[in-house]
Amino acid sequence: MSGLKVAIIGAGSSYSPELIEGFAKLKDRLPISEIVLMDVDRTRLDIMLGFCTRFARHLDFPVRIRATTDRRDAIEGAAFINVQIRVGGNAARIYDEKIPNKYGLIGQETTGAGGFTKALRTIPVMLEIARDVERYSPDAWIINYTNPAGLVTEAVTKYSKANMAGLCSGGLFPRNWTAKALGVDPESVRYDFYGLNHLNFAYNITVDGRPLTDEEFDLAADKTFSLDKDMVKHLRLLPSPYMQYFYHKGTRVKEQLEAPLTRGEQVQLLEKEVFAAYADPNQSEKPAALAKRGGGGYSEVALGIMDALHNDSDMWGVVNVPNRGAVPLMPHDAVVEIACKVNKQGIHPIPLRDLPSFGWGIISAIKNYEQLTVEAAVHGDREKALQALMANPLVGEYEIAVPLLNDLLEANKAYLPQFFGNR
Repeated sequence: MSGLKVAIIGAGSSYSPELIEGFAKLKDRLPISEIVLMDVDRTRLDIMLGFCTRFARHLDFPVRIRATTDRRDAIEGAAFINVQIRVGGNAARIYDEKIPNKYGLIGQETTGAGGFTKALRTIPVMLEIARDVERYSPDAWIINYTNPAGLVTEAVTKYSKANMAGLCSGGLFPRNWTAKALGVDPESVRYDFYGLNHLNFAYNITVDGRPLTDEEFDLAADKTFSLDKDMVKHLRLLPSPYMQYFYHKGTRVKEQLEAPLTRGEQVQLLEKEVFAAYADPNQSEKPAALAKRGGGGYSEVALGIMDALHNDSDMWGVVNVPNRGAVPLMPHDAVVEIACKVNKQGIHPIPLRDLPSFGWGIISAIKNYEQLTVEAAVHGDREKALQALMANPLVGEYEIAVPLLNDLLEANKAYLPQFFGNR
């Protein structure tokens, strides 16, 4: 059997070496013969090609790695297309943080008004990628890490026929918290999982099929981060750390307004350090600075999904997929983040049982916001864009949403031709 071709779109991302490392670890299960790195930024792409080639050699991973700026070249014939793009680069992320902060709102790249603008920039490009996959490699799977993952997956599954798995490392947080708290194998931990990307809760947590005791749950709750641990214990659920922006909103806004740098500005400095290391021809291992970059863990999720799809291993994992009736309180075609079984036939959401009553108000509001945002992004619809901001609890007020929308669109005009009559 010939080897697999794998593409990485947005390969100039500092995370690309994590994927190379993951592929190397699974080389006996995923017979990859070629990895194609694709990016629109030739400088970053060339640096990444050099480092990934050295890194693969260091890992004793005999694979052909090449680079291209031609998306068709990367996609055609690939079995898996890994997508990790950032339209507008880190400069756009900083605007996504600073403009909402100007209005006293959360400024964050995936949540609230910042996530909204990132979605507007990203969705049209993701749909172009999906259409290329339909045309040049229709049986392939898009493995997407691009944020906001839920919104991107919603758009692609609604407006294309490409196979897509929307991934986020956050789905493994409850597993890792529980395993660390109890000193057990992470693979022994299972749970039901409801909500959306960066807006979710784990419950019915078990270890080797045995439900946690109250004391064990409290130990797991103590391992959570960015949330008040007493609040987590009162909820009897393990929430996404991103719930901090809803349940500790005032505190987080105050912290952001008082911080000398936004997270995007911090990342910009870290990326300079990381890429200086990548560019060093003597560097063949992941630089220590990469750990400070944050957001790691995607490769573990991604490689598990690709392994299961290729080898029919019936894997358990948390994925962003269309609901298809698994969550009774959500629309049938709405994308949800949920525990799934993954095998050669595809990705199958596991129907939820004993649904908790908590959290559905926020989940419903954000799903409404997501659906409106997708329509706004696809059609350049300013009315839908305004409605989306008003539907989002982190914006809400009309008097804020109107000038905020104008500022966000103007700051991103170069990336949003659909809103300015240049379609």
